[in-house]
Amino acid sequence: MRILVTNDDGILAEGLWTLVKELANIAQVIVVAPDREQSAIGTAVTLHQPLRIQKVKPVVPAVETYSVEGTPADCVILALGKLIRSKVDLVVSGINQGANLGDDVLISGTVSAALQGYRRGLPALAISVAAVDSPHLGNAARLAALLAKKTSAKALPTNILLNVNLPNLPLAEIKGIKITRLASGTHTDVAEEGNDGKRKYYWLVRQKVNKAAGENTDVWTIEQGNISITPLHTNLLNRPSPPIPDSLCYDLLQELQKDEYR
Repeated sequence: MRILVTNDDGILAEGLWTLVKELANIAQVIVVAPDREQSAIGTAVTLHQPLRIQKVKPVVPAVETYSVEGTPADCVILALGKLIRSKVDLVVSGINQGANLGDDVLISGTVSAALQGYRRGLPALAISVAAVDSPHLGNAARLAALLAKKTSAKALPTNILLNVNLPNLPLAEIKGIKITRLASGTHTDVAEEGNDGKRKYYWLVRQKVNKAAGENTDVWTIEQGNISITPLHTNLLNRPSPPIPDSLCYDLLQELQKDEYR
C-alpha cells in the first residue's frame, strides 16, 4: 500500500510526523507538504507564479519527503501529477491541531488537500484533533492507520472523502465513533478595524456563532465526546455516500482501544 501524506500546518508540524510514523508501520509513505503554515487557505491553487519543490531530510527515516512553496492543494496536485510515478492508494491530510467541523471545511487547507486526492479518483481522509496544542495526536494517528487498513481491505468504500475529527480526550474517555453530517452556520467572518498610527488596517476574524449544533452533526458529536467521521462527498459534492455500516464504527473503536496497549 502506498499513501501520500500532506497537511496545512507545514512540513515541520508535529501532527504530520506523528501521522507519518504510524502510517509507515503499515504502508509505504510519501510526504509532500507546504514549506510553511497554510491554515485557512481553503481550496487555493497557485496559478500565477512558479512552484518550487525541495527534497528534504525526513523526520521519520526512509520516508521520501518534499516541501513545496505552495498551498496544500498544490502539494497534492504536484505529488500525484509529477513527483510520484507509482500508483498511490490513499491520500491522508493531517493531523491538524484544531478541529475542522461544520463551516470550517470550506476554508480548511487540511480538507482541501484531501479533496484534491478524491477528485483524482483516490480515497482520501482529512484528520484533525479538536485542540490547538493537543497531547492526543497518537489517537488520531492510530485511527488514520486503521482507516487506511480498512480501505485497503475493501472494508470501506474506495470512492470516499472522509473528514475525521477527534475530541481532545484520552482514548479511555472517548465514548464512541459516529458517522455524521456537517453542522451549518457555525461561524461568521467579521472585519475588525485598527490603526498603526499612519492609516487604518483591518483584521478578518472568524467568530463562532452561538447556537446549538444539530443532533448527529459533526459539531454535536464532538461535543458529546465522540469521534466524528463525515463523508464530505455527500455534503459538498452532492454525491451519494456508499454505505458505511454502523458496525464499522464499533469495530474501529475496539481496534483503536486495543492498539493503544500494543
